[in-house]
Amino acid sequence: QVQLVESGGGLVQAGGSLRLSCAASRSIAGIYGMGWYRQAPDKQRELVATITRGGRTDYADSVKGRFTISRDNAKNTVYLQMNSLKPEDTAVYYCNGQITTLAPYRNLDLWGQGTLVTVSS
Repeated sequence: QVQLVESGGGLVQAGGSLRLSCAASRSIAGIYGMGWYRQAPDKQRELVATITRGGRTDYADSVKGRFTISRDNAKNTVYLQMNSLKPEDTAVYYCNGQITTLAPYRNLDLWGQGTLVTVSS
């Protein structure tokens, strides 16, 4: 079964950078909308950034100017470049995608397993 597989999380000092990746585990027809979400300890999951198939992006106010979401449709992959990281960015980051499988073309809303980003002060 198709899954979204994340990578790139880890420990970084404040002011540093990380790049998260999320890719489909098998061949698919395509992905429409994709996004990144995060959940900090004792907090609700929140939207970080979204990107449409055509490349239109939207960001949470807390990350504007620091994070960049992008996608490679040929690789069925979405990225989150995180610069100028702050301790308050510490969270488990999840990717999400609306996926169309190969024939018989099922439409699925999938979530990655989550990757931990820890920013030290």
